[in-house]
Amino acid sequence: MMKRVSVVARVKAVKGMEEKVRRECLALLAPSRSETGCINYDLHQALDDPTLLLFYENWTSMSELEKHLDAEHSRRFDERTDGMLDGPVEITLCEMIG
Repeated sequence: MMKRVSVVARVKAVKGMEEKVRRECLALLAPSRSETGCINYDLHQALDDPTLLLFYENWTSMSELEKHLDAEHSRRFDERTDGMLDGPVEITLCEMIG
């Protein structure tokens, strides 16, 4: 059986673009949560830095996560935030150990 995959994705907006990036991140929630294999897909914004947004996600398998990353709404996010991010989205893959 494939192991569940946890994801922390760090999205850093260019200063002044926080609200637009936040809207684009929020637009990912409904379609991502409805995908096969999505256990949870939650968005957080740092209290001390409004340019920093973090997705915390759990997927039933790596293959379901890969489908998500290639989904139309994920590709659209990349296109719509082009030039608004302070560097690439940083994705950390984890597995629960306790």
